[in-house]
Amino acid sequence: MTPQRRPPRFPTAADVLSGETADVYFERARAILAAEQIDPVVTMEVFSRGEGVLCGAEEALAYLREIFAEVNGSHTPVVESLHDGDRFGVKEVVMRIEAHYSAFGLYETAILGILASGSGWASAARRIVDAAAPVPVIGFGARHVHPSVADQMDYASVVGGCIGASTPAGARLAGLAPTGTMPHALVLIFGDTVRAAEAFDRHIDPDVPRIILVDTFKDEAEEALRVAEALGEHLWGVRLDTPSERGRVTPELVKEVRARLDLAGHPNVRIVVSGGMDVDRIGVFKDAGAPVDSFAVGSYISKASPIDFTGDLKEIDGRPVAKRGRIPGRTENPRLERIDLRR
Repeated sequence: MTPQRRPPRFPTAADVLSGETADVYFERARAILAAEQIDPVVTMEVFSRGEGVLCGAEEALAYLREIFAEVNGSHTPVVESLHDGDRFGVKEVVMRIEAHYSAFGLYETAILGILASGSGWASAARRIVDAAAPVPVIGFGARHVHPSVADQMDYASVVGGCIGASTPAGARLAGLAPTGTMPHALVLIFGDTVRAAEAFDRHIDPDVPRIILVDTFKDEAEEALRVAEALGEHLWGVRLDTPSERGRVTPELVKEVRARLDLAGHPNVRIVVSGGMDVDRIGVFKDAGAPVDSFAVGSYISKASPIDFTGDLKEIDGRPVAKRGRIPGRTENPRLERIDLRR
């Protein structure tokens, strides 16, 4: 698992709780069973045909806690689950729910979708974190997804091993402060990198690291030296985000910036590299021995494909069942932990 963080507090959405985001056949099934006065206690197991880093379990559990808080039946719901950050294998059961079907059947779509997206993002983050190690990675993917899921995506990137995320909402879920530098727009409006850096230093909370973009107007090495001279010990680092029209950031550029900063007496200024970083590009920097202090990664994480999850009924009123091709009854997994639904 990833290092222990405080439990995230996921808000629940009214349209999910109302069933508006569910596949419509779940609502139709619920209506039919209610009309027939059929409501067995069922056991549903959730598993994936893939493998990866689990993410979305804590959010799914937040919904289950709210859903089951309204249950007043004769059977107390039981939920067992792995946790965000746990690695899971092919067909490993990551969650098991035992309750009256009417209490939770409508929410199968939401539970599977939450796990699919979150685990896809977290697994991609883990791949790129492993590729970059020991250099840390920051998640910068929010601009590549719909804002309604940006916080979950940023949270997933931290679950996958990133040391930070760019949005306040996503970082808050992960128990962190948001990580970021400055937009090119700020530098363009000031018309000079040093003027923008000095304004940043004057007005932004001192606890925020001073990381300055140095690729907007002039040669990156020249701008890095100008900023280092202007901010002195206040400067935490510089970010290289050279666009493709100028050849993007290269290992040779990083080496030159590092050498010039060191020669000018600024060995403590760090270098952050961003701009279309993926596993292969990071491999190029590592193979070249480029002195990168951290990578900022966006679309590689945010564009990751969801990892498909399936929910299967395996017991009905204690009787083992399964659809054809599956084995009836519970699938043992000693890694599952019984969840306290009262929190």
